[in-house]
Amino acid sequence: MILQTFFMKRYPVIISIIFSSTILFAQKPLKGNAGEIILTPPLEMGYTLGGYGDRMNKPAEGIHDDIRAKALVLSDGEKKFAIVTMDILGLPPNVKPAVVKKLADKGWRMENMLFLPSHAHTSLEMMALNDRNIFNIPNIGIFQPELLDFVINKLTELIEATDRDLKPVKAGTGQVTLKDINHNRRDDKFVDRELTVTRIDHADGRPMAVLVNWTAHPTIMGAEDMWVSAGWPGYMQRDLAAWIGDGAIVMYYNGAEGDQSVNFLGGESHYERAENYGRTIAIQAKKVYENINTISDPIFAWTYSTIELPPRQPHPTFMETGGTEYGLDEQKIKMFLEQVLPATTHTIAFRLDYLIIVGAPGEMIAELGLDIKTGLKKEGIQYPVIGGLADEWVSYILTEKEYHEGGYETSVSFYGPALGKTVKNPMLKNTLKLIE
Repeated sequence: MILQTFFMKRYPVIISIIFSSTILFAQKPLKGNAGEIILTPPLEMGYTLGGYGDRMNKPAEGIHDDIRAKALVLSDGEKKFAIVTMDILGLPPNVKPAVVKKLADKGWRMENMLFLPSHAHTSLEMMALNDRNIFNIPNIGIFQPELLDFVINKLTELIEATDRDLKPVKAGTGQVTLKDINHNRRDDKFVDRELTVTRIDHADGRPMAVLVNWTAHPTIMGAEDMWVSAGWPGYMQRDLAAWIGDGAIVMYYNGAEGDQSVNFLGGESHYERAENYGRTIAIQAKKVYENINTISDPIFAWTYSTIELPPRQPHPTFMETGGTEYGLDEQKIKMFLEQVLPATTHTIAFRLDYLIIVGAPGEMIAELGLDIKTGLKKEGIQYPVIGGLADEWVSYILTEKEYHEGGYETSVSFYGPALGKTVKNPMLKNTLKLIE
């Protein structure tokens, strides 16, 4: 493995793989830039907040703190890649292609951008952004064309602005295991407790961007909380950016969070609890950040592959667990799934030296995510992480065992019991191409 890695770093190649898969390696001097933009729409737009059907599409009542989108663009002078994080619930399948269409003449494609929502539950309703959502059902969110245009235009503006004036960078990653601050809400034994921090510095050591991966639902705020907020990830990003200083842009992305919840750490209101939780993660992330060694010639590579999904179908117990919350009867749910959910999806794996981000197109449970991470560690990758809800939300992604266990997560798992292995195996296979 050591000789293999040395060969890859010193004698890179560019390889094209058939079957909708591409691997791109680079070993020229790496340059980058980071940027951010406020993604909070004006309240006059009357948009709802996503994550809870109980809100019944009622519009947001105020702005507690702004939601933001952030971008990191890296390039070797010939090829480039963008990581885009955003403080929103998730993305329907139409958003990223619309952004790509606007940026196609700038060299951006589906393959060289990775969109990573935080899964904030006091941010924009995902179904309000889905242009195939024609059902006008308040429980699931009503499509708002003006909101979709707003988000697409903001993301396009952000990427265009960040893809300028790239400077030489150094990069490195560190990690720590944290206990007692997240748990498996399905009472399963699988919990992802790895906090992974990546720093991208200017060549002179000044901070440019910091990527933080921690696996937990941002659900401290509930359905009764009607003010826009980025939740605990927003507090974490703001605190860490302020402590690092010098213009550092902190970018949070979630993991295989399908069954991972936070452990509340005190506070009188939900917002105070979110602030306390975010600050706790920020404190630990800063400790990791300060001990990361950066290098100027990291492996820079990515790979993209499509995934054929199983037939769309509601869980047999859907009407008991999710039908009421989402206002769908047996006839409507079948029409809904065929209309708004994709028949195919994709996965992107991005490598920056010994960090590999593996994109999961939905809410994958921790057991599946940990299987992927374990497989990559066996191949010598020190810091494999899952990028949850990557590019689009297809549904919850469960093991067959957990699918048959029932519960809330199964009510929003829409491709049958085989979905877990159908998505996990191609994710791992696609990623392994980065280390062959």
